[in-house]
Amino acid sequence: MDAKEAQKQIGQMRSFIESEARDKAREIEKKGEEEFSIEVHRLITEQKDKIISTYEKKVKQIDTQYAIAKSLAINKQRLEKIKARQEVMHKIETDVKPSLEKQSQDQTFVTKLIVQGLLMLLEDKVTVTCRQKDVELVKKCLASAEKEYAKQIKEQAGATKSVSLTIDTSYLPATCMGGVVLSCFNDKIKIDNTVDARLGLVMEQAKPAIRGLLFPQ
Repeated sequence: MDAKEAQKQIGQMRSFIESEARDKAREIEKKGEEEFSIEVHRLITEQKDKIISTYEKKVKQIDTQYAIAKSLAINKQRLEKIKARQEVMHKIETDVKPSLEKQSQDQTFVTKLIVQGLLMLLEDKVTVTCRQKDVELVKKCLASAEKEYAKQIKEQAGATKSVSLTIDTSYLPATCMGGVVLSCFNDKIKIDNTVDARLGLVMEQAKPAIRGLLFPQ
């Protein structure tokens, strides 16, 4: 082989090596680009998931805070409504007390209270307790109450039955609005027919109607 042919072969080998090197470089570059794209996609996906997770947590937190605030507002409204109802009921009770106290001094009214209590007890001997200042008023009612009781028993049951009434030596509190408490068997059985008790009973029974009238849904 002469020098010219040797030089030609060297040139061919050099071209082959350079071609191989370029192909390898392109392959490495392509692989690098693919790996870079994969890594970029991974990072974007991670960040997107983090953002979505953070957003969902914030939305959930806001929903929870809203639910709590709504519940507190509803409870506050309910409490205010209950308070307003109680204030109105108390005012009604307070407003009627003067007229009831006045009525408690009416002999016919007190007689009816005594008779009502007697019809619940149905006993032969009954003690009547009243306020100290009402003793004279109640004394005037005893005879008519005994007579009315006997009349009611006769009309309702067709039986003849009488009762003996005595006034207790102890008295109802001065703060009581009036009325009587009837008892028998040494105070073992009692009927509270005071104005206070009757008012409380009427108010309790009338609550639904009053609420419906004053606080319609």
